[in-house]
Amino acid sequence: MIDAVVFDMDGVLVDSEHVWDEVREQLAYERGGRWSERAQADMMGMSSPEWSRYMHDVLGLPDAPDAINDEVVRRMLVVYERELPLIEGAVDAVHRLAPSFRLALASSADRPLIDAALSASGLAALFETTVSSEEVAHGKPAPDVFLEAARRLELPAFRCTAIEDSANGIRSAHAAGMRVVVIPNTHYPPPADVLALADARLGSLAELATASIRGPVQGTGP
Repeated sequence: MIDAVVFDMDGVLVDSEHVWDEVREQLAYERGGRWSERAQADMMGMSSPEWSRYMHDVLGLPDAPDAINDEVVRRMLVVYERELPLIEGAVDAVHRLAPSFRLALASSADRPLIDAALSASGLAALFETTVSSEEVAHGKPAPDVFLEAARRLELPAFRCTAIEDSANGIRSAHAAGMRVVVIPNTHYPPPADVLALADARLGSLAELATASIRGPVQGTGP
């Protein structure tokens, strides 16, 4: 029996993965660092201590990791305050599931960004708990953030369904022992071997319904 749905945020509810990419790349060049095609993929799903350390150690930014994190988050908040890039159908999907399931959120985003996005979207009151990967030991693809969400819900992980879009997110939820529903990220699609870890594959949030949350569904998405 599935009692709860644990949403990822970036790429599932908010179309922000490319915004993260643009903000980090611009900061890297401004601060005398470098950028590579692998940088975004490497950092997707990392906790804020992990990706800010990556930008310092691998991309060569001279600033301390804490300062890098603070500046990236500040710039992301400016974008969110101007216009939150909600994914089409996000608000409807959350409202559609709320009457039937307890809802949680397990995100790699920093706490201020989670709170800002849920407040701006009007969805904050529907989530029983939210977890940032900065609040656990390891970011995705480690299972920590999903396991912490289940712990706060006081449920075993196997009674939760995770909604994910990225390769590291799928790996994380699968490792936690949750049922995994994937809506593949169109900007950064997961590879086939990772998609195979998901229990259901959908084309959009419009397809997200009780049947896909609770029972086996063959892949229908792209």
